[in-house]
Amino acid sequence: MISKQLLLTYFYLFVYIVLSSGVILYNKWVLSPKYFNFPFPITLTMIHMGFSGLVAFFLICVFKVVSPVKMTLEIYATCVIPISAFFAASLWFGNTAYLFISVAFIQMLKALMPVATFVMAVICGTDKLRCDVFLNMFLVSIGVVISSYGEIHFNIVGTVYQVTGIFAEALRLVLTQVLLQKKGLTLNPITSLYYIAPCSFVFLFIPWYLLEKPEMEVSQIQFNFWIFFSNALCALALNFSIFLVIGRTGAVTIRVAGVLKDWILIALSTLIFPESTITTLNITGYAIALCGVVMYNYLKIKDVRASQLPVDTVLDRTAKELKMEKMSSDLYLPDDNADLGGNSTKNGSSDPTVDEEAPLIPSTRISHLGRSNLSS
Repeated sequence: MISKQLLLTYFYLFVYIVLSSGVILYNKWVLSPKYFNFPFPITLTMIHMGFSGLVAFFLICVFKVVSPVKMTLEIYATCVIPISAFFAASLWFGNTAYLFISVAFIQMLKALMPVATFVMAVICGTDKLRCDVFLNMFLVSIGVVISSYGEIHFNIVGTVYQVTGIFAEALRLVLTQVLLQKKGLTLNPITSLYYIAPCSFVFLFIPWYLLEKPEMEVSQIQFNFWIFFSNALCALALNFSIFLVIGRTGAVTIRVAGVLKDWILIALSTLIFPESTITTLNITGYAIALCGVVMYNYLKIKDVRASQLPVDTVLDRTAKELKMEKMSSDLYLPDDNADLGGNSTKNGSSDPTVDEEAPLIPSTRISHLGRSNLSS
């Protein structure tokens, strides 16, 4: 029988896939001129950031659900502000792409995310240029090019917006690793929203004031409170669901779930939005890109396991040596050292150093796990 813990994990994965797909389809429906007709992506993103920041404030400062981290002015200025700037840019460009290209094609373009992350990591010096990873990134790029070539309603403006948003998000991820992790600062989704959402709101205000505010003053806008409230609530719930899934499984599982979500989203978008036509060339290109993404994830997992292998090998060898030594003492002690029974029963072994060295095994393993958690 399936345990309750496993069922709960599957439930969290299901909620994550539903919310992630729902938020994307909801944003497309709100922004598209053919449906709700609210073609102001910066305004919609500012609503999300304002709502998320307000909820995070109440959860931390009023209800005390989680404790705030020790945030200094230096960390905020050198870490939070640049991360918030690229986070705001990625959301702005990504949501703007919904005005020009279909949801299905956007998901296919998102296969470029590992490529963008790898390029930014190499530029920032957090990763090395490796031949095997480079070939995988080349395979992903070829797949995306084929998929783009097969797109019937190809729009260069929407494609540029989406690709720019992808690279902005990749740079945000790399900066988060470089700036926050080096300072030993870890932010969960609530504290991330508490610090980053208000700052992103301020960054979004500048392009909103220059680009969307003048147009909103002269155009007739239909503002439905419940539409925007439910949309912002779904976006907030998505952040929490990611936190729950990673907490119960891991980053690898959520990557696999993300791949499954992309396929489901591509299929659903063609049913909900009839203009999202998928061609055979689209699917072929996306499948090629997906093979590269899967291989990239495999290499990352392999690297993590390889980094843990030497320590585990030493630990296993030490344990085997201690076991052999214990077997040897049990074999020869009764005949040869019967008169030393007092000494042998005191330590449980003929070698007095065994009990002193044995505790080093679990403590070494704990320190090793601690390092791997920090590095991940």
